[in-house]
Amino acid sequence: MNETFSNSFGMQLSIPEIIKEIKNFMEEDGERQYKIIVGTDSERTPVNHADFVTALVVYRVGNGGRYFWRRQKIGNIYNLHDRIIREVLISLEAAKKLLTELQKNKLSNFDFEIHADVGENGETKKLIQEVVGIIRANNFEVKTKPESYAASNVADRHV
Repeated sequence: MNETFSNSFGMQLSIPEIIKEIKNFMEEDGERQYKIIVGTDSERTPVNHADFVTALVVYRVGNGGRYFWRRQKIGNIYNLHDRIIREVLISLEAAKKLLTELQKNKLSNFDFEIHADVGENGETKKLIQEVVGIIRANNFEVKTKPESYAASNVADRHV
């Protein structure tokens, strides 16, 4: 996994630096509820490649948030199913790494979700059950469109 993410200003940060940013953000208003969310979106590029963007979002419920993102270009993506499953696998990898680091730093006052870029409308409708099953099998809460804003809005902004 590419270990650096960009913040909303384009500055490169390592996972430990992101954890520090998350901790500082949560400590600014310790009485609030927080969600930490991972979501990936992608776009097909020529010659069976795809551009994947993963977003790590820290949402202060009812009062804004912060996000970090990274881009990966991956080959051998031949169809929509391959691309969506790869999005899920990338999100799972990032989520596991992030959650491990958050736990090492004794941060626990948050809900954790993975947002999948699939929904009841459009071509991804037939993939919802498979995607939700994969994410839940890895013990993560999952949101799909229209609730999957980390994938369909935040990550999508950088694809």
